[in-house]
This record gives sequence, C-alpha cells and structure tokens, in this order.
Amino acid sequence: MFSGIKEDIRSVFDRDPAARSTFEVLTTYPGLHAIWLHRLSHKLWQANWKWLARWLSTIGRWLTGVEIHPGARIGRRFFIDHGMGVVIGETAEIGDDCTLYHGVTLGGTSWSPGKRHPTLGKGVVIGAGAKVLGPLYVGENARIGSNAVVVKDVPAGATVIGIPGRIVAKADAETSAQRQQMAKKFGFDAYAVSADNPDPVANAIGSLLDHIHFLDNKVTELCQNVNQLGGNVCSELPQVKIDEAEFKLAEQRAAEQRRKEDESASA
Repeated sequence: MFSGIKEDIRSVFDRDPAARSTFEVLTTYPGLHAIWLHRLSHKLWQANWKWLARWLSTIGRWLTGVEIHPGARIGRRFFIDHGMGVVIGETAEIGDDCTLYHGVTLGGTSWSPGKRHPTLGKGVVIGAGAKVLGPLYVGENARIGSNAVVVKDVPAGATVIGIPGRIVAKADAETSAQRQQMAKKFGFDAYAVSADNPDPVANAIGSLLDHIHFLDNKVTELCQNVNQLGGNVCSELPQVKIDEAEFKLAEQRAAEQRRKEDESASA
C-alpha cells in the first residue's frame, strides 16, 4: 500500500511543476485523495460490500469533488490534476500512467448493463472538460484536447480535439523518436515538440528538427565518402552544448516581458 502511495506522490512531481513538497502533495491534492479513497472502495466492491463501497465513494465525492464509481478499474500512477468535476463510470478501465484534468467525464451512452464506459490505454492524457463517452478504446499515449467530445475509438499516439472529436495528428514512431532524440540534444522539451501537438510553433520546431536530422545524415555520408578517398575530415559530428540555466533564464525574461506588455495593454 505504502509503495503505491509513494508512486502516486512521485507521479505528481513528474507531471505538476507546481508541486513543491511531499507534505504539500499529501495534504492539498484532492485528486490524490480521490484515488486513494477509490482504491479502498474498489476493494470493498470486489469483496461484494456494494453499499459500503458506494457510500465511501459518495464521501470521496463530497470531500474532493471527484466522482469515481467503485467498480472502475484504475492502473498505477494515475493522476487527476485539480480534480473538481471529474466523473469516472462503473465499467471504465484506466491504464498505468494516465492523467486526467478537471471536468473530465468517462461516461456511458446507454442504460444497458455491461461494458458501457471507455477503456484508456497506458499513458493517456485527457485535457480539462473533455468527455469520453461509450465503450470505446483510447490507445496508448493518446492525447485528448480540452473540451473535446470523443465517441469513437482513438488510435495509439493520436491527438484528438473538437466536438465531435477528430484526429488532428497520428504519431509516426520513427519520426517521433528522431524528434525526441534531436530535441534532447538541443535542450528542448520533447513533449512540446511532439508530432502530436497541434500548436503551430511546436510543429514548426518539429519540422526544423526533422531537417537538421536529414542534414546530419547527409554530412555524415559526405564525410565518409571524403575519408574513403584519402581525406581526413569530420570523423564525427560535434555535439551541440547549450546551457540549460541560460535557457530557463531566457524563458523567465520572456515571460516577464509578456506580463509587462499585457499590463500596459490593459492599463
């Protein structure tokens, strides 16, 4: 039990930059409290203590604003950020390392008994206010944008936005791996330059990384050909080194400048 709690706390630090201390996470994160209460109510549900399980689930909803049916099956390192308004139905299944934001509903579209709620693969992220409805499957590492309404299966690694939900990008495993490798080399956040991200600036950076990767390969080929002809050039490409502290400082300066511009515009 305690190992599971430690995992949950670590997952908060991994996914929420606002988390400052273990004590703060333990005492002020209703999403975690809801998950812990659900684990207890789920055990009661499995032991056929149905009423007691539902009662404990109701107490959890009052305390946290998160409603999780005790019959729902939830994997490890599940994180609900902010929490308020999240609803997870009885037959929902959630894989390991998934993240839900406030206002998310994993609901049903039928009054018929049986499987009627979504199944989430590993590593799924669902944005604030999104509704995922029916016995559909959301593939591993898929992203569902804020306020989207999803009523059809989502492929692994895809990004879905809008009402009704539509796929705006599918992950290309080879391209994604190349971009992550290049992003790590240049000091960028791999998530921000993911091929799945519909942000145009992030996509532009991703395209630049693709082009750099292509140029690196071409330079390597040219160097090999020159060396075969008796030359002695560029046995390996130099590694780009960028000061991460300088990057962070530049980001802070840019954020401060934007704040001042917003204040002057609203004055």
